This record gives sequence, C-alpha cells and structure tokens, in this order.
Amino acid sequence: MKKVLILGAGMVVKPIVEHLLDKGIHVTVATRTKSKADTMIKGHPNGTSMAWTVDDQETLDGLVAQHDLTVSLLPYAYHVMVAKLCLKHKKNMVTTSYVKPEMQALDKEAKKAGIIILNEIGLDPGIDHMSAMRIIDYVHNKDGNIEEFYSITGALPAPEAANNPFKYKFSWSPKGVVLAGNNDGRYLKNGEEIYIPTEDLFKDIFTLDFPQIGELDVYPNRDSIDYIDIYNIPETKTMYRGTFRHKGWCETMDAMKALHLITGKKMNLEKKSYADFVGALIGHSSGENIKTKVAEYLGIDVNAHAMKAMEWLGLFNEKPVNREEDTPFEVTSDLMIDKMMLDTEARDMVVMQHIFLASYPDGSKEVIKSRMLDYGTPGTNTSVARTVALPAAISVLMILENKINIKGVYRPVLPDIYNPVLDELEKIDIKMIEEYSLPESGNIPSW
Repeated sequence: MKKVLILGAGMVVKPIVEHLLDKGIHVTVATRTKSKADTMIKGHPNGTSMAWTVDDQETLDGLVAQHDLTVSLLPYAYHVMVAKLCLKHKKNMVTTSYVKPEMQALDKEAKKAGIIILNEIGLDPGIDHMSAMRIIDYVHNKDGNIEEFYSITGALPAPEAANNPFKYKFSWSPKGVVLAGNNDGRYLKNGEEIYIPTEDLFKDIFTLDFPQIGELDVYPNRDSIDYIDIYNIPETKTMYRGTFRHKGWCETMDAMKALHLITGKKMNLEKKSYADFVGALIGHSSGENIKTKVAEYLGIDVNAHAMKAMEWLGLFNEKPVNREEDTPFEVTSDLMIDKMMLDTEARDMVVMQHIFLASYPDGSKEVIKSRMLDYGTPGTNTSVARTVALPAAISVLMILENKINIKGVYRPVLPDIYNPVLDELEKIDIKMIEEYSLPESGNIPSW
C-alpha cells in the first residue's frame, strides 16, 4: 500500500485526506492540532494522525523517509524545508503554493534525485494554470497568437450568503485574505506596464458580469507580468490576473487601508476602546465623534457604504480592545474573523473566468472564454476546499501510479500534467465551460 504524508490540517485539507483514503492510500496527517486530523480521518483504518510542529525537524525527517510522497499544506515559508528532506530521501513532493525563488533553485537537485516537486496544483494557483494552458496550447497549435489574456478568480460566499456589508465571508485562511489586501499590483495593458501601489489596489477596479451570478468587482492579483513567461505567451499585449469580489468589499477595504487598519506596525492599545484605536490611527485623541472624524478624514459621506460596513464591524464602538500592544492588522483581522466566518450551513462558491483574444495567420480573430462556477456543500466540504485540495489529490495519485513522470520543480503548465488532471477533475464535477469563436465586441474587458 502506498503511503502519503500530509503536513497541516487547515481549512482546505479535508478533501485531499478523504479522496486519498477512498482510493486505498495510507494517509498520515501530521499537524499541530491532532484533533483536527482525527476529524478528517474519521477512524478510517488507513488513516493515521499525529501531533507535530514545524520546529521538530528530526521527526519530520523520519516521516518523509517512511512515506512514498509528502504533501506540504503548511504556510509557504516551510515548503523549502520540507523539499530539502524530500531531496535527501528521494521522495516526491506536492504543494498548492506559489513557487518561490528558493524552491525553483532546487530544480537541478530534484532532477538529480529523480523526483518531482510539483507546486501550484490547487485552485489559484492550479486550476487557473491548467485551464489557461489548455487554451493557450490550442491557439499556439493552430499557429495563432494570444493578443490579450485576462484570468480572474474569486473564492466567495454564494449570493444568498453574502449578507453582511462586506459581502464576504471567510472560507479559507482568514488572516491570509486580509493580509493580501496589502499587496500591490502589476500587469500589462495594451503593451504598457501598469504598476498599482498598495494604497491604490482597491481603487483600480472594473466590473464583469458573471453568468448566473451577476456583476462582480475585479481588482489586480499581485504581479501578472511574470505569467507571460510562465504561460509562454511573449506575444501578448495584455496580461492581467485579477480577483473577483461582490460589490462592497473593494470600497470598504479601500477605506480601511486609508485608515491604516491593516498595517503591521505595533502600537500601544492599553485601555483603548475600538473607537480610541481608530482615532489614534488618524490623529484624533478621543474616541468621541469618531464616525464623523473618520468620514472627514476619508473625505466621504458619513453614510457611505464603507462607513456603514466599518460601523457594523465594530470599529466605532466603545468596547475595549483588551490588549496592551498589537498591530492594526491583528486587531482588525480578529474583528473580521469574529463576525465574518462562513456559517456551517451556508454555501460558498468559486468563480473563475479566463478571457483570451486570439489572432491567426489568416487575419482572423476570436475571443475564447473559459469559466467555472462551483458551489460548496454545507456540512460536507466548501467549494474552496474542494477546488484547492482535489487537484492536489489527483496529482498525488498520478505521481504514485507513474502517470506523471517528469522530474524537477514544476507548475502544472505542461500537457503531461494538466490534461490528465483536468480530465479527472471533470469526473468529479469540477469543470471549465469553454466558449470559442466569440466576437471581440462586448467580450473583452474595458477599463
């Protein structure tokens, strides 16, 4: 029986554990909180759980050696540590995280060891790569060019569950979602590099109408320009990766960033209320009239949507913060987590949209669209957990069965990886709907 080691038991881990156990794989889940792993394994005879922390490298060394493959679902900072042990013991490895330079630097060693370290095999990154490359290769195989490419994904509450002023609920790494609001953005638009500093991230938005959902806001997702090389489309004039949100999120997050509410510098919070805390961030010495002072500071109406959202969150009330020293990010994200977690009976959804403008040697052009709408099942698995974990689970099985034989550090951008994984995902109803030969008018975003 093949043995797989899974490191971590976070919000997206359960489906990979269930899938591998169902396929007759022995699964060991090593995590800080053993009870979380127990809940996922549910007493399955092929499942093992154990308490383990990342500082115990000696135990990890032994675990990697005892298993056929290791899946690291730890925070990205620990993947290289795990990868080096996989190299030492010549064991394959899978992660769903972005490839950092330190990981890419292990490519030669992985080839020499005869292993694959497969990264970015989740949702975004993951399904986005695979579904995009299937169409890019289709166009290139017809001697065509990709002139424009937009790739946009969002993990959101289903419309009926988007019932707070932020129009958002956390279905995965809550701290990570809030922290991502501090990113900047960079993309290529009509041949021009556009840089969006972090303070303008939520100002640089446009709207797309997603079938069955309606209008969603889009804002930049990190550095899009790197993907010109990753996707091998040097000919493109527009390369844009974005994030979907329901209307309300971007406006509110823009105001919160202007108030420095998600910054990382520690401040004295002793005996402060939330109103005092916000006042201190804008140079207002008293918590009194804080709502009016914030509106004046932002230059917006006191009844603006962002103001109502922050008031709902509790930022203007006299409740004590109850901490002596901390960062605005920790205070604010803790408030958001307290009020904005996805309810167990509520549905989440994943929306993904690719839009390509392709041109061909005969002078013809076409717009190609590829989209996915996936809903979670309350009480079973969220959509974000399914769409992150199951591509990884499928790739694990294919590596164990020698159906993926590439060696080195990779993303799933090669046909030998993306075709079989996408085919298997379709069998479990995770599928992209593709439309070809669409006209340019009305199909290419304008902003």
